[in-house]
Amino acid sequence: MSRMESSDDVRFRRARPADAASVAALHADSWRRHYRGAYSDAFLDGDVATDRLEVWTERFGSPGACARTILAESGTVLIGFTHVVPDADATWGALLDNLHVVQDHKRRGIGTRLMAHAAEVVLERTPATGLYLWVLEQNTGAQRFYEACGGRRVERALTEPPGGVPGRLNGSPAKLRYVWPDPSVLVG
Repeated sequence: MSRMESSDDVRFRRARPADAASVAALHADSWRRHYRGAYSDAFLDGDVATDRLEVWTERFGSPGACARTILAESGTVLIGFTHVVPDADATWGALLDNLHVVQDHKRRGIGTRLMAHAAEVVLERTPATGLYLWVLEQNTGAQRFYEACGGRRVERALTEPPGGVPGRLNGSPAKLRYVWPDPSVLVG
C-alpha cells in the first residue's frame, strides 16, 4: 500500500486542478465556522467562497509550483485537506498554509494523518528544514490540536487581511506561529 492510500474508508491523494472548487468550498466553510469575529461578517457571508475559489484555482493552475496539497476523501467526498509550501521561510522552513477538516469528520484522526502527510512532503523535499504554521489566536481548538501534535508556539503577530483587503478584518486580530523543528515527529 502506498503512503497516500489508507486501510480504512479515508483515502489520501494529491490534489489536481479539478479539485479547486471542492477545496475552496471546504476552506470557505471552515473560515465561516472558525474565523467569525476576526474576519468581517460581510466577507464571511459574502465574498469568502469566491475569494477562496480564486485562490485555489490559481494555486492549482500553476504548473511546477513547489507547494503540495493533499486531500482526504471518504469515497469521492472531500473531508479534509492540507497545503504545504516547502522552503517558505529561511528560519522556520516549510509553511503548513492550510489544514481543514469537515466539521462532522473532526476528532477521527484525519487532521493528525494530514499533518503526517504534510511532514512527509517536507521530509521528501527539504529534509533539513522544519515545519511551521499560523493559527488565529481565537481558534483555541486548533491550538490545542497543534499542541497535541507536538507544535510549540513561538510568536504572536497581527493577521494580514485576506486578499490584502483591510475591510475583511474585524479590528486587529492576532495570529500565533507554531513550529516543528523536526517534522519527522509527525510521521508514524
